Amino acid sequence: MSGEVKEEMRGSSGRRFSLYLKLSRTPLYWLNRALPIFCGLVVLVYLYFHAPSFYRVNNLLNILVQTSSLGLLAIGMTFVLLTGGIDLSMPANMAFGAVLGGFVMRAPINQAVWWGTLVMVAAPTAIGFLNGYAVAYLRMVPFVVTLATMTVIGGATVWLTNSRSVTGFPKPYFDLFMARFGGLPLSVLILIAVAAITSLVASATILGRWLYCVGINARAARAARVPVEQVTLISYLLAGGLAGVTAVVLTARLGSASANMGSDGVVLDIVSSCVVGGVSIYGGVGNPLNAVFGAIFITLVSNALNLLGISYFTNLVIKGTLIICFIALENLRRHLEQKFSS
Repeated sequence: MSGEVKEEMRGSSGRRFSLYLKLSRTPLYWLNRALPIFCGLVVLVYLYFHAPSFYRVNNLLNILVQTSSLGLLAIGMTFVLLTGGIDLSMPANMAFGAVLGGFVMRAPINQAVWWGTLVMVAAPTAIGFLNGYAVAYLRMVPFVVTLATMTVIGGATVWLTNSRSVTGFPKPYFDLFMARFGGLPLSVLILIAVAAITSLVASATILGRWLYCVGINARAARAARVPVEQVTLISYLLAGGLAGVTAVVLTARLGSASANMGSDGVVLDIVSSCVVGGVSIYGGVGNPLNAVFGAIFITLVSNALNLLGISYFTNLVIKGTLIICFIALENLRRHLEQKFSS
């Protein structure tokens, strides 16, 4: 990287810090930061009086286990959103990998559990690679590409299973992925490890800086010799890989694999987790750890609504409303940035 580019990047960092100081003095900035915490506290206090069973140890562990699947998907989506893209195919991709891995595990071969687990992760990763290649090198629109992939993969999964669940997984598979260490399920420990590693990658590595650069301004990033195409491809590859990891832990928890694992409501939960966690749908803002906190909040809301007897469809309405509210706050934040930077 040339000296001129480095100097420009240092100048850009100084301008962004000055902009941060200006924004931090506005009420909207702190509202955007504090709103998810405030909403979470309101839900917890309400549940204390109207659904005390929420605070049972088994229910809290159940929330953590549910969060592990959603959190892994939200982390994968975060990498894509950071580059200014979106991956609508993650749930369908996850279900496809789970079904293929289930077929392999039921086959009469040696080490079926390990081969099946490998297929569960490899198949979604390969599809993520195809999505990334289409977006990065074929210049296709992310929304259209991943929507088409979701449709194709979802249809293929239904065709492979004849709309039935794949069951009969080997017992060693459940013994491994349903194990507990220190009282915590393995899926929760996997989420903690992935969140820690990906947060470190996003905040302290050159790849992380490149992800933010591409999301903020791809043209300027390319001028600064950032490999925009490769970075975009890697983001979709990571999303596919984490969809595969989710397929492994979710199949173990459910005891079966089916096309319904990738229902449309899962996409809503993933996007909600990212948006509530402060990940911008416009790119360049957010981090994986906050997306996990967003996943905890969405799981908390879903669990609370179930305990209160709220219907599934009302649940969708509430989550959709949350997305609209947080995106509105994000738009106001962007407006303030433009105002103070001008």
